[in-house]
Amino acid sequence: MNLTTKQKQHLKGLAHNLKPVVQLGSNGLTEGVLAEIDNALSHHELIKVKVASGDRELKNAVVDAIVRETQAVKVQLIGHVLVLFRQSPEMKIAVPKAK
Repeated sequence: MNLTTKQKQHLKGLAHNLKPVVQLGSNGLTEGVLAEIDNALSHHELIKVKVASGDRELKNAVVDAIVRETQAVKVQLIGHVLVLFRQSPEMKIAVPKAK
């Protein structure tokens, strides 16, 4: 799923008040963390994940792995906070139509 700039901006606005639901710790990206992210995406559609890593390249690799494994869309990455979106069959969040 690809999002237009307008759709991403809409989702960023919705995500502004959200708190991170998953935080990656010192163990990094494990199967349990991926399962928790997947579960949170299924339930909420739009979530924040805190990726604590001092190394920028490692952080980007972890973010890419999360997006690939969960089949979600990266809406935004600011500092250590990643905003992910994945539409569920119930379509809880209305995304503006792409033109």
